[in-house]
Amino acid sequence: MSDSVDRTNADEEWKKLLHQWRAEVATPPRPYFYSRVRAKLVHAAGVQHPPVRTWRHWPAYAALLAILLLLSGDDAALHTGGEVNQDSSNPPEASFSGY
Repeated sequence: MSDSVDRTNADEEWKKLLHQWRAEVATPPRPYFYSRVRAKLVHAAGVQHPPVRTWRHWPAYAALLAILLLLSGDDAALHTGGEVNQDSSNPPEASFSGY
């Protein structure tokens, strides 16, 4: 069950509220408002921003790339040559018969 009150005149309340909003007089902006806004926009458009020095970020990018490669799980370069199977006289057999 709903605990809300049955509002039979809800439409009338909305209409009254909308009429109140329409009846409000819009306050005019302060004097020279648009002139000030336009002057600020013109000034902001005319300001030249210094160029971004991307070469300053290159060492950080290189460090992030190194960390990414170290943590990626490709540690083949870390294994020593002693761990590799040196017994080439008995290579593992590959079964291509599907069994």
